[in-house]
Order: sequence, then C-alpha cells, then structure tokens
Amino acid sequence: MRSGARGRRLRHIVIGVLVFGVLAHGLHAVTGVGSDSLFTNWIYNLLMWGGVALCAARPLTVAAERGAWTFLAASLAVWAAADLTWTLHYNHLDNPPYPNVADVLYLASYPLTYVGLVLLLRSRLRRLRASLWLDGAVSGLTLAALVTALLFGPILHATEGKPLAVAVTLAYPAGDLLLLCSVGVALGITGWRPGRAWALLALSLVLTAIGDAIYSYIENTGIYADGTIVDTFWPASVLAMGVAAWQPRRPGEVSSHGMAVLIPAGCAVVALGLLLYGWVADLPVLAGAFAAAGLLAAMARGGLTFRENVVLLRHSHEEALTDGLSGLANRRRLMHDLEEALIDAAEHARTLLFFDLDGFKAYNDAFGHSAGDALLARLGRELSAAVRDRGEAYRLGGDEFCVLLDGALGRFDLIVTRAVDALSERGEGFTVTASYGVVQIPTEAGSSEAALQLADERMYAHKDSRRATSRRQARDVLVQVLAEREPELRRHMADVAELAVRTGRELGLDAEQLDVLARAAELHDIGKVAVPDDILNKPGPLDDVEWRIMRQHTLVGERILAAAPALTSVALLVRLSHERCDGGGYPDGLAGDEIPVGARIIAVCDTYDAITSKRSYADAQSHEVALAELQRCAGSQFDPAVVEAFCAANPVGLGHASLASA
Repeated sequence: MRSGARGRRLRHIVIGVLVFGVLAHGLHAVTGVGSDSLFTNWIYNLLMWGGVALCAARPLTVAAERGAWTFLAASLAVWAAADLTWTLHYNHLDNPPYPNVADVLYLASYPLTYVGLVLLLRSRLRRLRASLWLDGAVSGLTLAALVTALLFGPILHATEGKPLAVAVTLAYPAGDLLLLCSVGVALGITGWRPGRAWALLALSLVLTAIGDAIYSYIENTGIYADGTIVDTFWPASVLAMGVAAWQPRRPGEVSSHGMAVLIPAGCAVVALGLLLYGWVADLPVLAGAFAAAGLLAAMARGGLTFRENVVLLRHSHEEALTDGLSGLANRRRLMHDLEEALIDAAEHARTLLFFDLDGFKAYNDAFGHSAGDALLARLGRELSAAVRDRGEAYRLGGDEFCVLLDGALGRFDLIVTRAVDALSERGEGFTVTASYGVVQIPTEAGSSEAALQLADERMYAHKDSRRATSRRQARDVLVQVLAEREPELRRHMADVAELAVRTGRELGLDAEQLDVLARAAELHDIGKVAVPDDILNKPGPLDDVEWRIMRQHTLVGERILAAAPALTSVALLVRLSHERCDGGGYPDGLAGDEIPVGARIIAVCDTYDAITSKRSYADAQSHEVALAELQRCAGSQFDPAVVEAFCAANPVGLGHASLASA
C-alpha cells in the first residue's frame, strides 16, 4: 500500500514536470524567451523521452494490458529516437539526405502505434467482431487514396519524381489519418463514451496529425524554421499518451450506436466519389487503385454485415422461443405449437401434459436460488430426454413445465410415467415430485387457451388430491397415537377442530387454509405425548418446573409433525398455538399479526373447549361463561377479530361431534 502511494506520488511529480516543460517550450516558441538551441535541441528531446518513460513505466509495473502499452511505449520510443537522430546527425546539415534513418524510425512508429491501439481495443471490449477489422481496412485504403489524390502531384514535383521520396512523403499523412481513423472507430464502437484513456489517446493522435500536417505544408513551401509552435505539438502528443497509460481501465461492450459505422461508411462514399472523379478528370493510378480496394473492402463489409444481421435475427428468434434457464422451448413456443397441433388435429391427435413441481419451494428455501435454478435446468434436460422420441418439452416459468406428445394418451401411459419420473428428484433433506394434468387434443379442447387451462385445472386437482391424502394418512396415525395415550383427548381434538373450522369460515379462509387449520387444531396437543402423566393429570396448579416441561409440548409437536412433509404447514400452527396477542405467550413470544391467523384461531378454540369441558382441576362451565371469558381476554390473550368471529360462528354450545372427515 505504501509503495503504491509512493509510485502515484512520483508519477504525479513526473507528469507535473512534463506539463510545465511543454508549457515552457510553447511559451518560448511564441515569445522567443530563452535559448533557441536549449529549447529546440535539448529540452525538446528531454520532453520526448520523459513522455516515453512515463508510458513505458505502465507495462513495466502493471501486468494488465501489458502487450498493448508495450507497443504504444515502443512507438513513442522509436519516435523519440528519430527526433534524437535528427538532432544529432541531420539538423546541422544544409541539405540532409531524404529519406534518411530518422524517416525510417518515424515511419516505424505508425505500425507500432496501430498494433498497440488494436490490442488495447481488444482488451477493453468484451466482444470484438471481425467486421471491425474490415472497417479499419475500408478507412485505411480510402484515406490512402485521398492522400494520394490530393498530394501525389505536389509531392511528385517537390521530390523530383523519386519513387522512394514520394512513398515516404505520402506515408506520413496516410499514417496519421489511419491512426485517427482507428481511434474514431474505437470511439464509435464504445458508444462515444470512451473514458479518459481513449480521450487522451485521441488527443495525442490529433496533436500529432496537426503537427505533421502543418510541418508538411511549411516544409514543402520552404518556410519551415526550428523553434516554432509546431514543434510543441509533438512533445504535447507524447505527454498525452503517457498520461493515458495511467488512466483507470474501463472494460465495455461493443456498442450498436449508429456512429460506430459512420467513419467506414463515410470512407466508402469518399472512395466511390474518387472513382467517379477519375472518369472526368485525371486521377493518379495509385489513388484509383487505393479507392477501388477501399470500395471492394466496403462491399465485403456490407456482405459481412448482412450475414451478421441474419445470424442476429436467427438468434433473436431462437431466444424469443427459448427459456433462458433450462434451454427448453418457452410458453410462446408452446402456444405456437398448440395452434399448429389444432390445425393438424383431424389427422394427428396430440396430448398436452402440464406439470407443477411439489417440494421445489422448500428446496429453494433450504439450498438457495442458485441451487434451485440448477435443479430446474437439470430436471428440464431430463424431461426433454425422456420425451424426445415422442414430443417436445417446454418450461413455462417458475417450476411449471409442459410436454406436447404425439397421439392420444392417458395418465398411465408409459411415456407419461417417464415424463413424471424425469421431474422427480430425492436427496438428503428434500423430495421434489410433480403434480400433472393430461388433456387430449382435439377431443377435450378446441383451442390452445382451453387446452392449457384444462391441463392446469387437472394438475391442481391432482396436486390437491395428493396433498389431502398425505395429510389425512399422517393425521390418522397421529390421532390414533394420542387416543391410545389419552382416550379423552380424541373428543377434545375433534371439538377444537370443528370450532376452528367454523371460525375460519367466518373469517373467510379458503379451502386449503381450512384444511391446514383443521389438521393443526386436531393435532395441536400431539406434543403432550412427551409430557409425563402426573403433570397432565395433576389436580392442582403446576409449579415452575412442571410449567417449563408443559410449555415444551408445542415444540415437541412441531418436531413430530415436521417429520412428515405433508404436515409442514400444520407443524408451524401447532408450534405457535399458545402464543398470545400481547406477546406474552410461548415459545417465541410473538404478538399480533406476527402470529399466523390459524394459530390465533386455535388458541381461542382450545381455551373455549377447556372452559366448557370437565378437567381434573376444574368443573365444566357454561357456553355463556366461556364466551364472556374469551371477550374479557380479547386484545390481551386473544385476537379481538378472532373472538368476534368465534362468537358469531358459535352462537350456541357445541355437541361432541368429531371432525374426522374434515
């Protein structure tokens, strides 16, 4: 941490010194203050090499994007070496050779910069399409054609037609324009939100291009002199690239912004314009060749764009019909296939299966959503494999699946059984199975909506029958256990259950809630099997130790019931059946609406039955006395709304009718 802070401090100092040096160089160029030789030869070269060192420190000390910044630092080093070579060997000559070693070094910096920019672009974009390379080719060839068309004649005259001199002179503006175009493409494909690094790189190349353009003009016109403001552009450019090297990395996606293709599209138009111009006026053959190559590259780019759009359209169509989690077809695809099946139904009957997983919510709660998603994906693959030879599997969302099979099939056909088994999984602490509905098309449904609705209704009917059967079987076993232990408890359990169901109906509970309430009311004392008889039957009040034992019966009851998955919801109500509205109950001290309404109902009904029944420690009281006691304790021990509903649902005393069939 300390070394990192020292490095940042040193870097800021270096940047500050270089910025001051560039400003001083520019001030000297404008005002003439200071020694020309000092600023032109030595301060200039020191600023160039200072920028090189700043940029080179990035790949030497930071592993990320090392390749890109190595090439960019190398391009700056070659450029600075060219300037130093010119200063030491050619600047003092009246007629230096052209081209020379310095020119070779200058031109070598262009491909190094281009490679560095491409590597940087690839590292900072998560997806880089092959078409972007063609964009660069279109832009580069067209710019080469444009530069050749505009400058070939003057350069040919100025260089006396020497081929090598012509080529080198043309290479400078062409290289600058190509690099600017590359940065323009990079800015476009990042949605014109490049961040500081790319903005500084663009500034660096713009400064270089402006300096080169002004230099070329005044050099060819014979008015160039050392020490002008033009010379400040190049160290400023190197400094901008050095600072860019240390900007925070910000990866991004390739943007679909229209400006991303504006530069290559514009270049293609320019290439076509140059070729058309060549029909009516003289156009250098080399410029025409570059323009034709650029136009061919643009045509290839258009073909590739068409292919990319076709692939994108195909993928979009597939994604629109495919569930992203399981890879199965989705609801939209199912509705389409059902419509097709109905059109062809006269010749080919089909069967729709609708599945809903049982136990998946508990699995998701126990193991987490990631594990739940993995289970859904796995079950989806197994379902698809099970029906692949006879039909198609679909995931509608959540834990709902469908299958569309060939032929008219029933619930117990082998392929249906295989599909049900594919959506079942068991492991330590969980069981996931599937309830399902079967609909034959077109005999049982004449539209896709009707088929799906009927299959859904039959699935829920199957789910309810399985749930009720499991609960009833578990309830019968446990009620018999209690009856064997304490025969009088059977009547108490039946009475409390009947009172609870009456009260629940008065409060508007639905059928599923009433079923859970009835089972919980019947089994709310199941935990008393763990309470000693001498405590249960003690004629007098219980002491503190005995009360602690007695108050454990709700927790024991919850543990017994939770062992049967079908009674999980019942177990919660049993646990909380002795909570109080004012928070003074047990075992959790919940209050008010924190207590489930079913547990609040059981508390009222259990107390009423205790008051109106003869116990070892008290005689039975009348219906009116019991109601008065409930109303007295409403708001403290009991929920007032539940007491009110109880009184409305039970205006007279209760006979000893069992609710075994509830």
